[in-house]
Amino acid sequence: MTLRKTLRCSLCLCKAKISLFASLSAAMGFVLAAGDAAGFFCALCAGVFLLSCGACALNQYQERDLDARMARTAKRPIPSGRIRPENALAIALLLLLAGEGLLLFTGTAIVPLLGVAAVLWYNVLYTGLKKKSAFAVVPGALVGAIPPAMGWAAGGGSMADPALASLAFFFFIWQVPHFWLHLLSYGEDYRAAGLPALSDVFVDAQLKRLTFQWVAATAVSALLLGLCGLMQSPLAKIFLFVVSLWPVSEGITLLIRGEASHSKIFRHINYYMLLVMTLAFLDRLPDAIVRTLSFL
Repeated sequence: MTLRKTLRCSLCLCKAKISLFASLSAAMGFVLAAGDAAGFFCALCAGVFLLSCGACALNQYQERDLDARMARTAKRPIPSGRIRPENALAIALLLLLAGEGLLLFTGTAIVPLLGVAAVLWYNVLYTGLKKKSAFAVVPGALVGAIPPAMGWAAGGGSMADPALASLAFFFFIWQVPHFWLHLLSYGEDYRAAGLPALSDVFVDAQLKRLTFQWVAATAVSALLLGLCGLMQSPLAKIFLFVVSLWPVSEGITLLIRGEASHSKIFRHINYYMLLVMTLAFLDRLPDAIVRTLSFL
């Protein structure tokens, strides 16, 4: 296997894009908590990324037999034979250990503990539950609230701060339609693998209404960031409101016309998350520059 193919195989095994999202959400929590320790920030972002990579690789090891039965996942590294299961497990464990090791340097014990909780929630509870229930996405979505909480703690924020609750709630709500739309896009694959499918529980009209409700809830939960003071400048709050109209409008289109594809909305709600995170970083950028200049 060439170096390029090895790299692509490794990135696929670790679900690098998903892991990058987790790292960015942790960074957002750190910035919103007004953390200014560069060493803690670097250890946090790298640690969360490696930990997420390890959890994703472990998940692919756990579900290698299911992946082999689904057209969407049959070409993943393990079922396609590009990497042996025992090697994938070794890589996953090394990444988990490396991630946890880095999180020990974030200045507070709660961060590595939350990292362990995230892995257990994703690789034990959610991975096991989704074989039994099509609604596993709801408790499984709680894992998305953990990285921003880790960033908040590393940035010196109080775990009892109501602002953290609004931040964690936003990431939790976003994870539900993120998982939900993914399941709807590949319902036949899940059915072929013997997994519960949402289309077995709801008719098409019900699925459209529920999809709209979850997407709209994501937009509304984002607005809470401004109401709770996590978005400080009036301009950032205005932009937040404007960009939040995007997912709602797509949900309305799905309700009225029934034309929007689930895979399209899935992509757009991920782009929406990136926009919200970008707004949060830009909103706190002036404060970060002032703190840096005062330090120098």
